[in-house]
Amino acid sequence: MLFQRIRDLREDHDKKQTELAAYLHIKPNTYSNYECGKINVPVDMLIKIADFYGVTLDYLVGRDR
Repeated sequence: MLFQRIRDLREDHDKKQTELAAYLHIKPNTYSNYECGKINVPVDMLIKIADFYGVTLDYLVGRDR
């Protein structure tokens, strides 16, 4: 759920992976690996992603119901 949510948010906001990687101060391939679910997203990165989009951590992890 998380991986799909961060990808959907990025696409809905017309952002590129490179833009998010720059915002998070990580390499673009690391961000790509987050979206593909190849590596886990650290909590500090989740917080920054949630802040960037103005959503809650619960939303990112699928606890919005």
